[in-house]
Amino acid sequence: MNSNTINIFIIKFYYMEYIISTTIYLLKGTYVTISLYLVTAIFSMPLSIIFAALQFSAPKFVRYIFDIYAWLFRGTPLILQLIFFYYGIPLITNNKIAFPAFTSAAITFVLNYAAYLMEIFRAGIESIDKGQYEAAYVLNLNYRQIMTRIILPQAIRKVLPPLSNEAINLIKDTSLVIVLGIGDLMLYARQVLTRDFKLIPFVIAGIIYLLFTFVIVVLFRNLEKKYVIRS
Repeated sequence: MNSNTINIFIIKFYYMEYIISTTIYLLKGTYVTISLYLVTAIFSMPLSIIFAALQFSAPKFVRYIFDIYAWLFRGTPLILQLIFFYYGIPLITNNKIAFPAFTSAAITFVLNYAAYLMEIFRAGIESIDKGQYEAAYVLNLNYRQIMTRIILPQAIRKVLPPLSNEAINLIKDTSLVIVLGIGDLMLYARQVLTRDFKLIPFVIAGIIYLLFTFVIVVLFRNLEKKYVIRS
């Protein structure tokens, strides 16, 4: 074995060790990424369903409030909303209302995604044939029973494809919390980049995001095959 072969082996070993150690370090940041993802999904989903259902039964001024809410959160960048909730609200309230960084991010993400999902569910509800409402009223079902037993189950199945898109967007959007200094996957990757001046941590972070996305895609494809209703 000549010296060149030994040098190549050492270089390969070094890079392999570096990739493994960097991956292990970056995986620490996935705890925040996954936590924020789950909190947003768990709370924004039921909230958006309730908001969507209320738009068909609430007084007109309440519907206007929902319209303004959707306009604000869908019409402004999520990163701006994160900055406002974490830095702006304490400034406006003289620090009387202030949240930890993760809590502030979670509230922002829930409200933002609830606004998007509300419009998706509203479209799903509107797509249900009006004759089903009439048939339900003939059976003496009240509005809540009609929604929970007949309309919403069908609407949710119809909107699974757009829901999958939002689920994929969410895993990517979690990287925006880096502006709040939260130790997520992207912040860990940037720390390694700053320390080593190598792009490898960002490549590894990209692969981790792709793996998360792959899991979400597979999950929703299975759900769509089983439950989706084609128009």
